[in-house]
Amino acid sequence: MKFIDEARIEVHAGKGGDGSAAFRREKFVPRGGPSGGDGGRGGSIWALADRNLNTLIDYRFARIHRAQAGDIGRGADKYGHGGEDLVLRVPVGTIFKDASTGDVVADLTEDGQRALLARGGKGGLGNLHFKSSINRAPRQFTRGEPGESRYLNLELRVLADVGLLGLPNAGKSTFIRAVSAARPKVADYPFTTLNPSLGVVRIAHDASFVIADIPGLIEGAAEGAGLGHQFLRHLSRTRLLLHLVDLVPPEDGADPVKGIRALVAELKKYDAGLARKPRWLVFNKADLAPDAGARVQRMLRALRWKKPWFMISAINGDGCRELSNAVHRFLSGKAQGKSR
Repeated sequence: MKFIDEARIEVHAGKGGDGSAAFRREKFVPRGGPSGGDGGRGGSIWALADRNLNTLIDYRFARIHRAQAGDIGRGADKYGHGGEDLVLRVPVGTIFKDASTGDVVADLTEDGQRALLARGGKGGLGNLHFKSSINRAPRQFTRGEPGESRYLNLELRVLADVGLLGLPNAGKSTFIRAVSAARPKVADYPFTTLNPSLGVVRIAHDASFVIADIPGLIEGAAEGAGLGHQFLRHLSRTRLLLHLVDLVPPEDGADPVKGIRALVAELKKYDAGLARKPRWLVFNKADLAPDAGARVQRMLRALRWKKPWFMISAINGDGCRELSNAVHRFLSGKAQGKSR
């Protein structure tokens, strides 16, 4: 199934049913009073988070959603039937925003969480509500109110504890395969990852965390270079960013320190809050890089890096276990120990 993480829909709640103006017409009941019932309320539209869903693809093609209208009131004090509510099931992590104002209407972060998107209209009043001592035969009634209508933008932001950052071919997909059961595509060309993927890293029987891999960023992503910024939203809920750096010297002689700084600059262009998240450097492909240790030290000095860093080889798992344990200690609030 194709991964879809954005959609735009219309929601139209049901109209309330009209009230009724009727009078009793029964045998042996002369001059029967008013008996018009109220109209039923219109159906509302709700959003429901469902952990069994992982994409918004259903809403890419079904864009207009209407709830049932309320039934009209009738004579003999009969009230109209209320319209059925409409429930839209979406993946956990979906945000609903008003398309005209950009305001957040709902943010569903837990399985089973519900949110009201559009309220159904109230039913109209029948003429039995208007009788009085001086108005014995009222003919007044009210119409049902229209239901709310909205244009909504849907965004899916995956729920993960840790997010992976890096230039294309830095080895993010290889790393997530090494530490979890996820199997994203791996190949020796850029942009093999076209959609976000999630993996559960299990440290012990009762200890684990979720890691998210997104397509690689390149300089100029804010202007649409590469795949742009479209997947960075999936890192907004993470608590820690792992910045993977390729230790293999590039064929074009590009400066890896410049690449690290360019990626951070792209983060700041997208969201300053995302750029302020805790970020660790992870130097990958140590098995392929000559004098890997010396290269790492030169980069650390150039960056004046004082935060945690790790050197790993994702293809054969060297250093991955130590990194996973350090991440788990960080997420659980325990001491990280020394960087390595």
